[in-house]
Amino acid sequence: MPYLFLAPAMALFTLFMALPIGYTIYLSLRRTRVSGLGLGKGARTEVFAGLANYAAAVGDGELWAGWLRVLGYGALVLALMLGLALVFALMLDTAHVRLARLTRISIFLPYAVPGVAATLMWGFLYLPSLSPLGEHSFLSADLVTFSMANVAVWGGTGFNMLVLYTNLRAVPREYYEAARIDGASELGIALRIKIPILVPSITLTTVFSVIATVQVFTEPTTLRPLTNTISSTWSPLMKVYRDAFVTGDLYSAAATSIVIAGISLVLSFGFLRVVKNHAFGES
Repeated sequence: MPYLFLAPAMALFTLFMALPIGYTIYLSLRRTRVSGLGLGKGARTEVFAGLANYAAAVGDGELWAGWLRVLGYGALVLALMLGLALVFALMLDTAHVRLARLTRISIFLPYAVPGVAATLMWGFLYLPSLSPLGEHSFLSADLVTFSMANVAVWGGTGFNMLVLYTNLRAVPREYYEAARIDGASELGIALRIKIPILVPSITLTTVFSVIATVQVFTEPTTLRPLTNTISSTWSPLMKVYRDAFVTGDLYSAAATSIVIAGISLVLSFGFLRVVKNHAFGES
């Protein structure tokens, strides 16, 4: 009976996750061999390439330049988005907050806006010819990373705030009442009770945010037609898209995507390992 209940989920996972991943790995081990001038039937054949595509991906300077840009972008996004989410959750969970429901919906609402629509909206605000913010170009080479980070922070803060706030609401109110009787202020309750309780939720939202940041694609791709400061390989996933659908090299794109997935796993599990070791070290 348990396997019967699991069957639909297992079938969907196999069809839409396992098989595409397996096919991507298969493509990453292939390459096109061109005979002669590459014209006529049989001039282009698919052959086994071994790890050659992976070696080319790892040695590609454009890929690592994209990683450096994404790391800088990710540092901004993670610090601002999770920091604001924590502050908003703590403020909404205070005893004397007013209009809590309206404020909570207002903070969460940007998350409901599709990423492309949100990026276009901000993109038009960034253009000097259309923006009410002044004549300064927010898409210049010096500011474009901050402008993209702003879009991600605006859209993602509300979701993370809701996750943290929901966990706070599950904490028995007696903990806070006991702390107030002992003379603790609201700031003291937040620092000594609420934030330690939220550590697992903060860890979870951080891991999800790291994965989403590494896979950044919507913001730079949508803003790229509005400025010449964003290249077609600004982020690793943009390079995969270019290789697969612009230059037509599916095999190289498949290998690069596997490399990106591996780095994402290393970053995520590395963060979890650091948090786990820190927690056990303190305990």
